[in-house]
Amino acid sequence: MRNGLKYLLFVTATVIFSLDLAVAASPQMQDTSRHLYDRVMEEFKHKDYEAALAGFRFFLELHGQSSLAANAQYWTGECHYRLGHYKEALKSFYDVVSYYPLSPKLAASSLKIGQTYTKMKDHEKARMMYERVIDQYPDSSEAEIARKALEATAIRNEPTTSSTDVTEER
Repeated sequence: MRNGLKYLLFVTATVIFSLDLAVAASPQMQDTSRHLYDRVMEEFKHKDYEAALAGFRFFLELHGQSSLAANAQYWTGECHYRLGHYKEALKSFYDVVSYYPLSPKLAASSLKIGQTYTKMKDHEKARMMYERVIDQYPDSSEAEIARKALEATAIRNEPTTSSTDVTEER
């Protein structure tokens, strides 16, 4: 019984010590994650989407719980989108919406879902996503882009009438 108590105290002390180390290492971990994120963003800015995609995936493996994880997930989707990997892009953008409900990338991810459906020629799902962006983020720049996309779709879908198509009602 006495050994059990010693073991319990040892485990408790170890856990507390570990938590202290985790808290103490936190700023360094944030610096490391920020440095890696910034480095991968440079690849993206230089249009090396394959390298950026690999970098964002690596970032998410190492720092999946960091404050930059939602952004990295979004940019993973952007890399896929720009490479023409639309199904993978959809998954990445939906992951932002599903797993990061407080992310500042929600409006952008929702818009990109609509744009990706447009690229995939699924105009009904695209329209629904554009409408969702307008409803949920009405004053955002993403809502403005969604409105323009809906207007462009409406113009393309308008039936053309010619004098032979018009019937006279009397």
